[in-house]
Amino acid sequence: MFHKAIDLKLLDGTALELSFQDGSVKRYDMSALFPKYPQLKALEDRELFLSAKLMGSYGIMWNDELDIEAETIYEDGETVRKEKISINQTSSHAVAAARAAAGISQKQLAALTGIDQSDISKIERGVANPSVATLERIANALGGHLSISIEIPAAV
Repeated sequence: MFHKAIDLKLLDGTALELSFQDGSVKRYDMSALFPKYPQLKALEDRELFLSAKLMGSYGIMWNDELDIEAETIYEDGETVRKEKISINQTSSHAVAAARAAAGISQKQLAALTGIDQSDISKIERGVANPSVATLERIANALGGHLSISIEIPAAV
């Protein structure tokens, strides 16, 4: 499964924090890759390191030669916190993950659901507020089911 990055913070040295759509925030020190990828040692140049940009939700890029996939940071980074995410973010992550698990494209999902591909894209990016009926159509098209829960704290 692919984990989408949504925010990048550059820390001291060659460390960074990457926030993901599922609420995970991972810390990663790029120096861990220096022995395997000596070209990354160039990131010790603070000005170069601070020029990092998030490439969509798929990775971080410094220049044409230096980049890292977000999935590497998700898998190998240290989880520093789990942020509370909105229901839109939760549903967007669930739709994207279910579609990826089914191995189909947004265009294919659009054909299965009758929902426009651009609307599926908006749902997966968390910029749309899909109805429960829409989420149920997507779940059914993927051969799954929609589950909703309301969690309340236990009485003290």
